[in-house]
Amino acid sequence: MAVRRAAGVLAGGQGTELPETFWYTAKRRLLGPPMVNEQLRTERLSKPLALGVLSCDGISSAAYGTEEMLIVMVVAVGLKAFNLIIPMTLVILFGIVIVVLSYREVVTVYTRAGGSYVVARENFGPRVAQIAAVALLIDYVVTVAVQTAAAAAVIVSAFPSLSRLPSPIGPNILDVLAVLMILVMCYGNLRGIREAGKTFALPTYLFSVSVGLMIIIGLIREAMGNLHHVPRYAGSTFALGHSNQGLLSFAIIYMLLKAYANGGSSLTGIEAVSNAVSALRPPEGHNARQILVMQGSIVIFLIGGISWLSHVTHATPYLNGYPTVLAQEAALVFGSSGRFLYWVVIFGTAAILFTGGNTSFSGFPFLASFVAEDSFLPRWLTKRGHRLVFSNGIIILTVISLTLGLVVGFNVDGLVPFYAIGVFTGFSMAGFGMARYHLRTREPGWRRRLVINTIGGVYTVLVVLIFAVVKFKEGAWLVVIVGPILVYVLIRLNREYRAEAQVLESIGERRAAGAPQRPPNYSRRVVIVFVDDFDLSTIAALRYAKSLRPTTVRAVHFVIDGERAERLRAAWLPDRSVSLDFVDCPDRRLTRCAADLVSHEAETSGTQVTAILPRRSFSPLLGRFLHDRTADKIAGVVSRVPNAAAIVIPFDVQNRIRVLQERQAERDMKAPAALTPVPGPPADGVTAGQQGFPSEVAAAPQDAAPEPLPGAGGYDRPIPPPGVTPIGSIHQPGRATVEGRVRVVEIRPVEHNSVLACEISDSTGDLTALFYGRSRIPGLMCGARVRFRGTVGIKNGAPIMINPAYELVIPGATSKPSADGE
Repeated sequence: MAVRRAAGVLAGGQGTELPETFWYTAKRRLLGPPMVNEQLRTERLSKPLALGVLSCDGISSAAYGTEEMLIVMVVAVGLKAFNLIIPMTLVILFGIVIVVLSYREVVTVYTRAGGSYVVARENFGPRVAQIAAVALLIDYVVTVAVQTAAAAAVIVSAFPSLSRLPSPIGPNILDVLAVLMILVMCYGNLRGIREAGKTFALPTYLFSVSVGLMIIIGLIREAMGNLHHVPRYAGSTFALGHSNQGLLSFAIIYMLLKAYANGGSSLTGIEAVSNAVSALRPPEGHNARQILVMQGSIVIFLIGGISWLSHVTHATPYLNGYPTVLAQEAALVFGSSGRFLYWVVIFGTAAILFTGGNTSFSGFPFLASFVAEDSFLPRWLTKRGHRLVFSNGIIILTVISLTLGLVVGFNVDGLVPFYAIGVFTGFSMAGFGMARYHLRTREPGWRRRLVINTIGGVYTVLVVLIFAVVKFKEGAWLVVIVGPILVYVLIRLNREYRAEAQVLESIGERRAAGAPQRPPNYSRRVVIVFVDDFDLSTIAALRYAKSLRPTTVRAVHFVIDGERAERLRAAWLPDRSVSLDFVDCPDRRLTRCAADLVSHEAETSGTQVTAILPRRSFSPLLGRFLHDRTADKIAGVVSRVPNAAAIVIPFDVQNRIRVLQERQAERDMKAPAALTPVPGPPADGVTAGQQGFPSEVAAAPQDAAPEPLPGAGGYDRPIPPPGVTPIGSIHQPGRATVEGRVRVVEIRPVEHNSVLACEISDSTGDLTALFYGRSRIPGLMCGARVRFRGTVGIKNGAPIMINPAYELVIPGATSKPSADGE
């Protein structure tokens, strides 16, 4: 039963050495060593760190919200704009309060990341939820371009000589600065959550404190009567309008709506906390509510203060985007004697604007993975990369945001028309979705919550309509047209996934094809079937494996997702004639794990190993986009192992789809299939219960310290702690306490019962524990660290325990021992 890590392919012992690929070596050097799955639960954000990371977008919008309103008003009404800016700002601040209150209800109920998308999906269904998904995905892309464009303008405001650099750099200096920072943010996020958090949290606090200090000093100077208008800078300002029309005229109302639409960009980013709740430390919902309130309070203070200073100083926006209104206010408030504080404001503003785009690098990949789990986006967006982040989503966001900025130009005023429609559409979906939730559940206090969320939904819908009308010719038309197209594309992809699932998971065909068969007897042949899911393609591969008449047929699943492995275990148990082994794959490199396993089996003299890999064949173009080709990659590596061969068993899903559609065309043509997402791993983490035994255990006597095995002390083979017996020192029957990491879990059918076999490893050896009458133990899965106590026997020279007491060892936590029979 025991499946041991083979020397040779991975450990450098006997066998064929598998060299690192060029791309993996480059990735390892750029991003650092791979993180293992166990580290995922430790990569959570504390409240101070989360406020810095997730509030970048929302707080940084204060840097350009006032200026965007002034751009519209000074052109229409001239100097009257500096009087209108105060009531306009109050309307914007009212919107911030409404959105914060609405999203506090969201994070209270939906503690899983996803925000508006999850709310819409749970309350309106997956189809309607794609409206929220598309709106948020567009918002994330535009956020990156807007934030970096605003930061570039701040930098050039402080260093105007940059605008005079010689061609070809000079005309594009804003673009160059924005592109460089987007690439830096991409690299930082590819390295992982913790590294990105430490890098991007500081600017939030620096900006908030420095601009807050500027506002306070400015108010003091105003009270003392020595705060004057800003001086004129080099460059052209927006032409001052001269309107004598009343405030109720159509032109003035249209101008006010347009200014409000520009100022609405100040509300963007507030929802970022709800889109990444699962990245917070528990209790996630409580922490998210506090972060939302703190973020909203900071944004209200900063926007209100900056608008008031613009009212007093008459800081005017310039055509080329610099100097910015905020830079003009800082220079005037601090004066020549406060240049240091001026530079602090400039540096903090530039830093938070650039890193404000980092919120998108956290939210976009998470949201894309949720949508992909629901089978509306390609499934490869659900895969975590080298550093336990959704690398594919990060790279896609980088490419699209760079394309948008370079095509439109990294100019805030030019990008705003693409901006707020997506944001406020998400707000609306969240508000109305929560309203429907309160009506359905009627939880305590539901009437008050219903009023809050309904007001939030109505308010944000009105903003969407205003923005679509007043900004239509300036670029909003593109979002209005592209949005519905993208919603249709996502639904179309889901239809393709459902058609494939309908074939692969056909219950009637599965039962007919999966009837247990007596394994044939053929000497010195080992056949391993690599299993990803239990469907018709897997059953076909198992039938082919048995037809080879091997000595042993093994089904193996590499565990890279514990919850998916548990679902596979439950689907596999009934009437299976082939045992299913679960082998840990801590760094998610399936090709190396497969080569390792096959190499170990092939080490025995005269043994031929055949690896069977089911491959689902889809349409050439769309199928390649929706699925990767893991089977081909594994087959290529396994075929290089001596005395081993790989066979790929194709299962033509596309042809089966056509057959099924033709067979049911008449009755299904007018009755479309219900929208049922393809099963996928949920994002919510599940904490396994702990079982254990009394802590009064003594180490077994040791005659000689066992020799450490390759990789001793690493992730795979931890060093035994004091008080336990090294596995390698056990050579005779007796009682012992051992501790190691679970490497293999196997379910063995025994007549009408089952046996759960578990192999653990430490730095000195391997031990197998057998639990009779058990098919599952909560928390006992590949990668977990466990301690066993009981009687040890020796079988074929290897130690074995029968029904030992066990305790799950969780790093950083205190286990609660409980008795379990031996």
